[in-house]
Parts: sequence; C-alpha cells; structure tokens
Amino acid sequence: MPLRDILSPARVALHLPAPDKNGLLQSMGNLLATGNPGLDPAAVFQGLTDRERLGSTGIGGGVAIPHARLPGLPQATGALALLAQPLEYQAIDRRPVQLVFALLVPEEATTGHLQLLALLARRFSNPVARERMLQAKTPPELYNALVEESP
Repeated sequence: MPLRDILSPARVALHLPAPDKNGLLQSMGNLLATGNPGLDPAAVFQGLTDRERLGSTGIGGGVAIPHARLPGLPQATGALALLAQPLEYQAIDRRPVQLVFALLVPEEATTGHLQLLALLARRFSNPVARERMLQAKTPPELYNALVEESP
C-alpha cells in the first residue's frame, strides 16, 4: 500500500511541540483524528499508549513509529510530525526522537499492519529521505520527503 493512501497532507505537522512522550502521543492522536471524523482522539491516545507500554516504538535514528489497532477503523491511517525539539523516547539506540509517524490500522489487520510497519521502517532508514524530512521547512516538504521515492 503506498504511503499516500494512508497519509494526508492535513495530518503532517512541522515543529510539533512535545514536552514528553505522553504529550507527544496525545498530539499525534489529535493529528490522526484530523480529517477522520469517526476517530476519537482519546481512544487513539489510549491505543497508542497501550501499545507503547509493551515496548518502545522508537526504531532508532531519531525515529519513532507509535502504532495501534483500533476496532471499527475502516482503513489504515497515519500522521507524520517533525518535532520542535528532540525528545527522549527510550528508542532502541537510546537516541532522542525527532521524526514520528503514528499509524492506526483496523483491529483485524495483521499482515497489512506488519507490511505497513516494514514499509515505514524502510523509508525512515533511507538516509537521503530522512535528511530531507529533517530539513523540511513546510508541511508539504515534509510530506513529500516521506512519500516520494529517494535514491
């Protein structure tokens, strides 16, 4: 599934303030609800924090991919943020996080969920794409840096 299918430019934030991990997950829940009138930001926040309690979704390289399965969600949806300041996130490499992609998938999506996580991990591990995201000056630049193929 192309990232354009799950990420709307309206759900991209640049210089998102995040005082702590819970504040970040709450902000990402609000961002995920943008353009998704059926999504309750509080339920999204709960899903993201429940998953985070199982282990950090900080994948290294300054990137986190918090994710959750939600009952009644018709299709996968995502939100992307470049944080105002790097945030301690208990990432696998112990580096603070600055790029965050929050992903929601339908409760019954198992294989699709894993495929999306793998796709996101590949995109964020691409140093050219990651640097473009970190240097983005506008939300559309950040969006394009993620969804466009990079060498």
